[in-house]
Amino acid sequence: MLDLTIKEFSYPNTPEVLILQGIKFFLKEGEHLVILGESGCGKSTLLHLIYGLIHLEKGKIFWKKRQLLGPQHNIVPGDLAMKLVAQEFNVMPYISVAENIATHLSRNNKQQDAARVDQLLEVVALQEHKHTKVKNLSGGQKQRVALAKALANAPEVILLDEPFSNIDTFRKNKLRRNVYGYLKENNITCITATHDSDEALGFADTILMLQDGKKEMMGSPQEIISNLKTPYQAGFFGTGSIIDTSIFKGVKKGERQTVLPHELKISKTPTAIYGLVLKQYFKGHFYEVEVDTSQGVLFINHPIKLEEKTKVYIDLA
Repeated sequence: MLDLTIKEFSYPNTPEVLILQGIKFFLKEGEHLVILGESGCGKSTLLHLIYGLIHLEKGKIFWKKRQLLGPQHNIVPGDLAMKLVAQEFNVMPYISVAENIATHLSRNNKQQDAARVDQLLEVVALQEHKHTKVKNLSGGQKQRVALAKALANAPEVILLDEPFSNIDTFRKNKLRRNVYGYLKENNITCITATHDSDEALGFADTILMLQDGKKEMMGSPQEIISNLKTPYQAGFFGTGSIIDTSIFKGVKKGERQTVLPHELKISKTPTAIYGLVLKQYFKGHFYEVEVDTSQGVLFINHPIKLEEKTKVYIDLA
């Protein structure tokens, strides 16, 4: 189990600037935690603290009841049970992909090492580049080499910082299934820092949403998506609209809440809220319709394109 408590953290050169504050969570062995947040919210710093690259003064981190200590206590930063795949790829450009992956292997059994390299090449879909020098690869391919290299020695915990940010959408979906499936099958605990909501919803056991270094929300993907309250929270999953949903139920006063476009619909019959179509955005299988109403601008998913300036009635989906 990973047991983390961070009362507060600031970098020594700017002690007045709090980077993280009031972060606490437990993570069981083999579970996947996704840290979701915008750039600059403290995601990378949190991974670096867990790994031991930065000293944590006000807080404690334990893995399997063993306290993880930072660079003030370890000559070589980074815990031996863990691997960090940072945004700056830890790869060697002038040797092959296979040689990079084999860097941390024991080299005691060449056949076992070769089989291990081939297995990881398949996980990151780089079989055809096995003997290619890394300097000749694209940024996304280098990122996949770094992933495979980190997995070579089967770490107990892997920390992934925006691990698929440089990989095109065509390959990203399959690669995420491969990598996260492999981690689950091998009971490797994973913490992923990302701003990608698809990654969070599709592969996390638990999501920790950060805003300005503080815990904004935490729960299962289902709990998170069902309890969005603010535009910041909703913004990761779509264009949020703030609306008093009690109006639809004929109640005069209610609580304003954030709803996503799929939670509203355009009604064929008159409702309490109506407005004019401003703009429409094609999303492949539907249009996201922007409607100017007395409640403000609302965003609604609709299967077909509408005429602009058309009057429409809106209801809960």
